[in-house]
Amino acid sequence: MSVLKFEKDLLGNLEYSLQREMLSTDRSGGYMSTTIVCCNTRKYHGLMVCPIEEFKDDKNYVMLSSLDETVIQHDQSFNLAIHRYPGLYEPRGHKYITDFNYTPTPTITYKVGGVLLRKEMLWIHSRTQLMIRYTLLEARSQTWLRLRPFLAFRDSHTVARANIFADGRTYPIPSGVKARLYEHFPWLSMQTSRPAEFVPAPDWYYSFEYPEEAKRGYPYQEDLITPGFFETELKKGESIIFSCSFEEADPSAIEGLFEAELAKRSNKIDFLSCLRHSARQFVARRGGRAEVIAGFPWFGRWGRDTFIALPGITLSQGRVEECMDVVDTLTGEMKDGLFPNMGTAYNSVDAPLWFFWTLQQLEKHIGSEKIWEKYSAHMKEVLEAYVRGIGDHVKVGETNLVWASHPTHAMTWMDAVVDGKPVTGRDGYQVEINALWYNAICYTLRLAGEFGDKTFTEKWKDMPEKIRSSFIQMFWNRENGYLADYVDESGQNLFIRPNQVIALSTEFTMLDEQQALSVIKTIRQHLLTPKGLRTLSPRNPLYQGRYGGDQATRDRQYHQGTVWPWLLEHYAAANFKLYGKAFLDEAKELLKGFEEDIQSYGIGSIPEIYDGDPPHAQRGAPSQAWSVGAVLRINEMIENYGGGQ
Repeated sequence: MSVLKFEKDLLGNLEYSLQREMLSTDRSGGYMSTTIVCCNTRKYHGLMVCPIEEFKDDKNYVMLSSLDETVIQHDQSFNLAIHRYPGLYEPRGHKYITDFNYTPTPTITYKVGGVLLRKEMLWIHSRTQLMIRYTLLEARSQTWLRLRPFLAFRDSHTVARANIFADGRTYPIPSGVKARLYEHFPWLSMQTSRPAEFVPAPDWYYSFEYPEEAKRGYPYQEDLITPGFFETELKKGESIIFSCSFEEADPSAIEGLFEAELAKRSNKIDFLSCLRHSARQFVARRGGRAEVIAGFPWFGRWGRDTFIALPGITLSQGRVEECMDVVDTLTGEMKDGLFPNMGTAYNSVDAPLWFFWTLQQLEKHIGSEKIWEKYSAHMKEVLEAYVRGIGDHVKVGETNLVWASHPTHAMTWMDAVVDGKPVTGRDGYQVEINALWYNAICYTLRLAGEFGDKTFTEKWKDMPEKIRSSFIQMFWNRENGYLADYVDESGQNLFIRPNQVIALSTEFTMLDEQQALSVIKTIRQHLLTPKGLRTLSPRNPLYQGRYGGDQATRDRQYHQGTVWPWLLEHYAAANFKLYGKAFLDEAKELLKGFEEDIQSYGIGSIPEIYDGDPPHAQRGAPSQAWSVGAVLRINEMIENYGGGQ
């Protein structure tokens, strides 16, 4: 029995079903995402959303927005689709749904009178091809199935409007048609596995509404074009497969490909199997590159998120080669000691330091010798770049600590910017950056000593103690018993934030046991929730306990109290270091706190963020790589301490 099976009484309640979103990816950057009743509520939703290789722009494009199914019996039509228009939902096909099951592939069963129709949606891995199989399970009289595609052909961050430039014409191909709304786009081939008549009838449908975009303060109405519809007779027990792809398919091979792909799918039957499946969806391979999509449906590749998420989404499942392929892709793009962060922007002061942390986790699987052999040159390049200074914005001064500042960019993970100004700029010396800096140097020294790199060892051997001394003097606040969040010309910023947990969770730390215990006590008291750590203490007047509104409003709330699950991994690691097995029960409770969440919001996954205030509603991207990775890493820690089931 799957934990992600939903029955008719729940699916018929739109307040319930429209809050639950499904995701399926092609492992090449493309995805299908919509609600579990197939009503699109976001501009990012669609049955075929994917990058277009020729555009080379790191964007996704909504190609096939939706596919309306209509069952026809006795000259009566029953439209199984559901769309939101101004003031109403029409048609209301959700009332025909008997169940939705996420495993082994998203599947919906419809009951219309004596007709029972099953729909199975399947992305073909490693190629941009969506298949949907319709099987007539029951029918008492002659039954016809009509399939009407709605096309968008637009960037996933925008919405389409009716215009005179869109070409709604179709051109015949084997067992189907091809269409291309705009000349610079590739052709979209729509075909069926068995003969079906295609009736050309290009037309615009106006004012589809996306309520989630309305809540977020974005344009939320869209016009979509339909080029016509497919129609075929189905007899009881028969199936037809609809295929949508940038390349023409061989109609005779469609059914075999569908069956072969379906056989590869894992069963998502419990909490951990769902998360492991979700983790695999974040890794995209395209053009010889392996990348991590930071979150679905609107994030792309982020260097920082990649390194933080990677051990959890790959190594926790033994996917060592996959982890190395992603690391190798990023090291191949290093520039002046920095990794690309968002797309091709080299603006993250911490991504290079998280690189060392990722290697420390990878070492447990491949050994120190291979780490040093493959990555030592990159490790040394990063450290040298920081000491040398990176532009005008990153430098290591007389304190031997890392200083970072930028007038218009936030260089740490707290990177929200409103009206050209960082919300939490944190210019100066940041606590987690310097904790990671110390860890990186100590780790490199350990490996250099192990493999006889005397030149490096001689040059860097005195740095750790100098850094530790400066760090304690600069960041430790004896009166309050915790670490300053950052230090600038005005002195210590004593806002209670979760960044200080990184100073406890890494392999090499600078705090003594009493200091570490005091920091953990502060974090428990102010920041810990069942869903992660708050980004600011509720006692701070700047605290924001709810996340919502337009983009500027949300960006102001993003790191001012909002809860982030990824931080929980480091909280757990710090506690296991301090308490060992005595922390097992609490760690299991942390894990248990997410079990119900995979049945709501982004089903089968963990979201980007939660509200800071109870009941800690799920917010942000429905499926986030470092959130999923963190929960899987906590499970791995539990198993390592003998607490597995």
